[in-house]
Amino acid sequence: MRPPAFWWREAPTLPARLLAPLGRLYGGHVARRMARSGAPGPVPVICVGNAALGGAGKTPTALALADLLRSLGHRPAFLSRGYGGRLDGVQVDPARHGAAEVGDEPLLLARVAPTVVARDRPAGAALCAGLGADVIVMDDGLQNPSLRKDLALAVFDAGVGIGNGLACPAGPLRAPLRAHWPLIDAVVIVGTGAPGERIAREAEVRGILAVRAALRPDPQAATALAGRPVLAFAGIGRPDKFFASLRAAGAEVRATRAFPDHHRYRPQDLAALTREAARAGLTLVTTEKDRVKLPPDAAVATLPVRLVIAEDGALRARLAAVTRRSQT
Repeated sequence: MRPPAFWWREAPTLPARLLAPLGRLYGGHVARRMARSGAPGPVPVICVGNAALGGAGKTPTALALADLLRSLGHRPAFLSRGYGGRLDGVQVDPARHGAAEVGDEPLLLARVAPTVVARDRPAGAALCAGLGADVIVMDDGLQNPSLRKDLALAVFDAGVGIGNGLACPAGPLRAPLRAHWPLIDAVVIVGTGAPGERIAREAEVRGILAVRAALRPDPQAATALAGRPVLAFAGIGRPDKFFASLRAAGAEVRATRAFPDHHRYRPQDLAALTREAARAGLTLVTTEKDRVKLPPDAAVATLPVRLVIAEDGALRARLAAVTRRSQT
């Protein structure tokens, strides 16, 4: 699904107002579900989620948290629903599994730490612990009540925030923001922008930790793409963010193609992109998340990004306290 543009207008437009009754029904249902109690995990569970649909930087945040946890002496494992994959209750092996089997994001996570995909989150948490993890980073699942979270982080794109503030399909929220606040321990504001700062201020008023962060391109990849004419394509929540990152890295973006989030590329998709790039003398480039869904020998470059936290001291202290408290 590609988020409609009217979601990100701060003042609700006519389509948003017409869909608002459906949004209230959907958002209310999700809010009631979120309020249920979950089963405790076998080890501390840190959830990285979104209040809004669309790409805010959730998976890069999960990867950054794993780095912080390792620096504190822990052995993290990732737990994912495995959106778009057909397998369930398995450890991800990038050498054997593809995106059609386990989803795209778990393939990226598995490069860094043991990763389990499981629809049943408590069962998946048990599998993570069985693999030797002493802390679990759950990628997504803020709205899933089945597994108790010891620390819950909500990630927001600073440029758009919560858009028009309405629940899907009238807006980008999965449930009203007021239903999320009691469940959130920290917010991660990715990038810069007034919408993100408003969320950070509201969090701080409520006594919730607000962390500022930014997505930074891999320096070597950026250098390799600098000055090169490219055809950029992406199937993520907000493809324009990726295209902007390419331009900022110095690539000469001549053409762009946006696909729906989690798009499963068909052979004809890649063939059409390859022909278009060849005719214009352009280099094909995409995101790491998209690249794992393409054949390994495809002539497609990537621009990897990582999340850089502006000041990680408060977050590091919170992680240390949660893991210490949960293990006593």
